[in-house]
Amino acid sequence: MDLSVSIGTLRLANPLIAASGCFGYGVEYANAVDLASLGGIAVKGLFLAEREGHPPPRIVETPSGMLNAIGLQGIGVHRFIAEKLPELRRHRAVVVVNICGTTIDEYVELARILSDAEGVAALELNISCPNIKEGGITFGCSLTGTHAVVSAVRKVTRLPVIPKLTPNVTDVASFARAAEEAGADAVSLVNTFLAMAIDVETRRPRLSNIVGGLSGPAIRPIAVRMVYECRQAVRLPIIGMGGIATASDVLEFLIAGATAVQVGTANFVDPMLWQKLLEGLTAYMTRHDVARVTDLTGTLDTTQEEHAWISS
Repeated sequence: MDLSVSIGTLRLANPLIAASGCFGYGVEYANAVDLASLGGIAVKGLFLAEREGHPPPRIVETPSGMLNAIGLQGIGVHRFIAEKLPELRRHRAVVVVNICGTTIDEYVELARILSDAEGVAALELNISCPNIKEGGITFGCSLTGTHAVVSAVRKVTRLPVIPKLTPNVTDVASFARAAEEAGADAVSLVNTFLAMAIDVETRRPRLSNIVGGLSGPAIRPIAVRMVYECRQAVRLPIIGMGGIATASDVLEFLIAGATAVQVGTANFVDPMLWQKLLEGLTAYMTRHDVARVTDLTGTLDTTQEEHAWISS
């Protein structure tokens, strides 16, 4: 049974990747999870400099989901390379670095720096965080902006370039096409949905930022639909995400058209879920006589079954 998948020049042992923002820098989970057993780890988003993010409260639980407005707090790329990357190498983790910028030049400089860092396997371009007003999301909600960022980063690195797309647009497939035309090796989708929650007793927003990003099982059916739409529009590998908590959820994304998946919010509920996901995936493949996990990608059967109607 072959669980390996390829994303550009990046080859993963299995299609399960820890999503950026929900797995720290990876090293925080090293005592609970064998990092080498994961397909990859998309680390917490990095800017050139350290960033404080938004003040609390910045996480709110919602029915079947979670709102966050962390504001991309982070240690900056230089501390990451000096403090976190050596530990990730020691654990034999496949590291996908999520990079953030307020300008195209910042994305380019981050790509240059990380391309020379030992142990970085790919770059995920965060052009879709809904929790900051500057940079990222501005590019991610513009077709020309998406094309410009991807094209600029593509010119300065040999690493696989994977823009992370926002769902907060009318036609996500058109953004996948823009990324493909600009030279992306894959796309990852979706990031969180812009949302808010209100404390009715105080009539105040429950997040200090007023609005935040909705993740968790509540968004999964919409994310699956968006992956399916992008699969129809591009030939690029797609990394699907949004509310994955079980092996069945993983399979939905694969069948809809994803080559690999990222698991985010579920890490807060069950940090040990990775082995369960792998076991569920292999059990399904055994049950359905599937030799390679890649044979599942894009296999949704949309034909209409004929129904025999019997009148009394």
